[in-house]
Amino acid sequence: MSGPERITLAMTGASGAPYGLRLLDCLVREDREVHFLISKAAQLVLATETDVALPSKVQMMQAFLTEYTGAAAGQIKVYGKEDWMSPVASGSGAPAAMVVVPCSTGTLSAIATGACNNLIERAADVTLKERRQLILVPREAPYSSIHLEHMLKLSNMGVTILPASPGFYHQPQTIDDLVDFVVARILNLLNIPQDMLPRWGEHHLGGDE
Repeated sequence: MSGPERITLAMTGASGAPYGLRLLDCLVREDREVHFLISKAAQLVLATETDVALPSKVQMMQAFLTEYTGAAAGQIKVYGKEDWMSPVASGSGAPAAMVVVPCSTGTLSAIATGACNNLIERAADVTLKERRQLILVPREAPYSSIHLEHMLKLSNMGVTILPASPGFYHQPQTIDDLVDFVVARILNLLNIPQDMLPRWGEHHLGGDE
């Protein structure tokens, strides 16, 4: 199996909830164990942008997502925002990679400054201090100088900043195609197989004309 077997997936309150939901589905299909975190704001955005309304209680949310994605029992593990005893809160138990998608600029700021006010921020802090893979997918427009400074700071620390900016060279026909473009890029960075988007030049036949 290529790529990490255990991944932390966090969703925060920026627009772009379909990216997080689609990534969760792809990770489940690739038999990855997903440690799932979601903020209250992200739950509201998810209900607004999709037809998915998550239960508020952690155990019910875990059961809902397991059924929704067709995951095996225990494949998706959901934690509350102050569950400090969860594996993601410690370097000895945290997965090898973490993705925050969508990543609000507030969460971006908290991670850049080392804040640990909730489990999402703590999990990112653990990922940083253990020098593991951290991918942030911000979705905001325009970005302020503060946002850009935080991105640069995190990038210099080894964090991958992957803006939710879908391309168009694959001639997308639906919103799902645009979502898949971004999710495919995340999976490529995680070294997890995906067949949603061919790599650039993959079908190029060569020639000068």
